[in-house]
Amino acid sequence: MNDPINIAIVGGGAAGLATAIFAAQSGAKNIVILDGAKKLGAKILVSGGGRCNVTHEIVTPADYHGPQPVVRNVLRAFDEHAAVEWFASLGVTLKREDTGKLFPTTDDAHTVLDALTRRCDELGVTMMCDTRVTDVRKADTFELETARGGMRASRLVMATGGKSLPKTGSNGLGWLIVQRLGHTVTPTYPALVPLMLADGFFHAELSGIAHEVELSVYAGGKRIEKRRGSLLWTHFGVSGPVVMDASRAWVIANAEGAGAEVRCSFAAGKSFEDIDAFLAARPPTSAIGSALAANLPRRVVEVLCRHVGIDPAERCGQITRERRRLLTHALTGLTLPIERDRGWNYAEVTAGGIPMSEVDHRTMQSRIVDGLQLVGEILDVEGRIGGFNFQWAWATGHAAGCHLAKSSAFPV
Repeated sequence: MNDPINIAIVGGGAAGLATAIFAAQSGAKNIVILDGAKKLGAKILVSGGGRCNVTHEIVTPADYHGPQPVVRNVLRAFDEHAAVEWFASLGVTLKREDTGKLFPTTDDAHTVLDALTRRCDELGVTMMCDTRVTDVRKADTFELETARGGMRASRLVMATGGKSLPKTGSNGLGWLIVQRLGHTVTPTYPALVPLMLADGFFHAELSGIAHEVELSVYAGGKRIEKRRGSLLWTHFGVSGPVVMDASRAWVIANAEGAGAEVRCSFAAGKSFEDIDAFLAARPPTSAIGSALAANLPRRVVEVLCRHVGIDPAERCGQITRERRRLLTHALTGLTLPIERDRGWNYAEVTAGGIPMSEVDHRTMQSRIVDGLQLVGEILDVEGRIGGFNFQWAWATGHAAGCHLAKSSAFPV
C-alpha cells in the first residue's frame, strides 16, 4: 500500500460531497472521495423528478424520525438558511414552490451536482469514481480494500447511504463495513415509498388523479400516524407526498406483524358526523355525485360511490339513512387494501441505520472507532418528503467537515 491519504470519504453523494467541501474550505488537505459508480451524485440527479429538492423553506426536528434533541442540535449548527447561503456561494440560486420546497432556479439537478463537484475541484479534492470500497480494517490507519487495490487513510468518513434506490449505488454495504468495525445497525426498512394495493380494487380506474386526503396508519387497532396531503392514484396502488410520508409507519408495523392498516379520509379535517350531516342537508332533488364533486374530482366521486353500491346520479332524497352512512364511512375512513410496499427500488430513503447514540452529533465522530465519522443516510435518522433528507446530508457533512479541519490527528 502507498502512503496514507489524509481523509478518505467513502461515498460521493450529497453528504460525502458536502463533507469534502467543508473540510477543504476549512483548510484540510489530501482529501479523496471514493465511489463505486462511474459518476458521482446519481441520487442527486434523480431526486425531485430530476430537479433536486435541495432543502425546505422551514426545517424543524419534528420533520425527522430520530432522537429529537440530537437532530435539533445538528440542524441548528447548519440550518436551512445556511444551506441557502451556501448554495448561493456555489453559484446556485434557489426558488420556493408553494409547498415550501426549495429547488434550483434552473429546475435541473445537474446545476446542483455540477456546483458541488466544481467546488471540490477548486479546493483540490480528489474524486475517484469506479472505486468501490469493499472492506475496511482499522490498524494504525484505516486499511481500505477497493476495486483499485488497497489504500490507507488517516481518517475515514462513511457516506455510503442506505439501501434506497440501489440503482444509484446504495446497496447497504456501508453498514456491513461499519458493523465489522464495531458499530451496530438498527433494523432497516424502505421509507418514502409508494404502496401497492390489492388487484381488483378501484385504484387503476383513477390512475393519474391526485387530490388531498388524510391518511391514518393503525397498528393493532391503535392509530400510530396521521398525515394530510396530496395522494396520487396509480396503476399499482397509491403514491404522492401523503402516502410517501405515511409509508414508513405502515412498512414497519407490517414487518413486525402488528396488524398494519391504512385508512383514507377523502374529507381531510372533517369527522364522520360532519360529513353525514352535510349529506343529510343536501337538497332532496340534487344528485349525490354532484354534491360531493364540489370538493373531490368527479371521477373519484363516481368510483367511490359505486364502490359502496350507490349510483352517483341517484338523488339525495332517495338514499336511505343506512346507505348514506355507508357512503360517509367510505368518505371518512376507507381502508386501503395494501398488499406491500413497492420496495427499495422506489424508496427515496432508508428508515434505520447506525444509532445516533454511537455518534458525537457535534462532529459526526464515531464513539466506537477513533478517526471514523458517519454522515447522511447511513445514520438512523430520516426526514419526511420535501428536501429534508438533503438538509440532513448538508448538515451532517458540515459538522463532519469542519471537525476534520480542526482535528489535530493529522496535518492540515
